[in-house]
Amino acid sequence: MPRPIARVVVNGYGVIGKRVADAVTKQPDMKLVGVSDVVADWRVRLATLKGYAVYASLPEKVGEMRSGGVEVAGTLEDLLRAGEVDVVVDCTPAKVGARNKQLYERYGVRAVFQGGEKHEVAGTSFVAQRNYSEALGKQFVRVVSCNTTAICRVVGALHERVGVRKARVVIFRRAVDVWESSRTGIMNTVVPELQVPSHHGPDARTVIKDLDIVTMAAKGSHNLYHLHMAMVELRESITREDVIRILEEEPRVIFVRGSDGIDGLNAIFELARDLGRPRGDLYEIPVWYESISVDGNEVYLMWATPNESNVVPENIDAIRAMLELERDARTSISKTDHYLYVIKKIF
Repeated sequence: MPRPIARVVVNGYGVIGKRVADAVTKQPDMKLVGVSDVVADWRVRLATLKGYAVYASLPEKVGEMRSGGVEVAGTLEDLLRAGEVDVVVDCTPAKVGARNKQLYERYGVRAVFQGGEKHEVAGTSFVAQRNYSEALGKQFVRVVSCNTTAICRVVGALHERVGVRKARVVIFRRAVDVWESSRTGIMNTVVPELQVPSHHGPDARTVIKDLDIVTMAAKGSHNLYHLHMAMVELRESITREDVIRILEEEPRVIFVRGSDGIDGLNAIFELARDLGRPRGDLYEIPVWYESISVDGNEVYLMWATPNESNVVPENIDAIRAMLELERDARTSISKTDHYLYVIKKIF
């Protein structure tokens, strides 16, 4: 008997939504039914050029979208009512997804929310490497933010293999997404988030329940990724070689080297484009090899977080877990990474 195919619609065709939609089309056990939005801007119009069926997230937006040149196939609610969808990946702006939950509940469809929503919206926050089994069969799952995903991959790997007594992570955030740089952001300054811990630490604990972590964050006047600097106290002494081996074995984590000329976020951004990925996306977390330092049971390291793309594989794995297309985390991760061409070594 052939394996089932997940019928997926992406609600919100923005920075994350358009990437998730493309990723779904690459998976042999998934079908993109369509995408949904409320505007007729260049991104949505490009979706029609790709052959994606476009739906209006709100009925009152149908006329506006059609007059803007988008061939609207109908409304999202009509699509859900017809029973044509198994999972909605909600990539709408923060807090909008929480309001959309009522719609998904009404029609009994599963939904994946993004990190802009609170943990309580889904009750299950998700990073595939850490808690895949927790999402099995769930109706609602929340993929955590790009920063939290990065923390759960890197610090979570050390915690799973050795045990973290406490972690302290400083996050230097990009001020604004690239496509919005002409509209908002900051210039010639650094703006600290004055609340300590920042929300990333508590968010990581929604995935790794017993992790002792405190995070601090600031926004810088750049739009190329986030930078993390971590100080991790482990439960036992470890060597630098042990840390390298653990991260070498961790899915979706790679090493980059300053000695290769990769000495800043800009270089990693350019590297991602040179890898030939769509939009220059980087699904992996690049850890600077030279930054890894060990003193007894204390580990220090730095990595970059590709804010536009590193959560895309997690959305794919969340779909499989919720529909139980794969019950084993490693099997799903391996399948996702294969079809997205995720790598473990650059050179």
